[in-house]
Amino acid sequence: MDSKDREVSFEIASRLGVLGAGSKGWSKELNLVSWNGREAKLDIREWSPDHQKMGKGTTLTREEAAALRDLLSSYLGS
Repeated sequence: MDSKDREVSFEIASRLGVLGAGSKGWSKELNLVSWNGREAKLDIREWSPDHQKMGKGTTLTREEAAALRDLLSSYLGS
């Protein structure tokens, strides 16, 4: 089976917040998302208003999120 033919399942376990508004009503969000039944991870991506369609994004483990927090804190000077 070609990787493009695989069905991807997801469940938004928790909506943490909106980072910004995109085009056509889409919003960039930070959520906890479980992909293909796996443990939920932090996820940053654009979602359609009904959360049935999504753009490309990135997922982060707790450790990656902590590293990102430290980098952002240093960058933002707080």
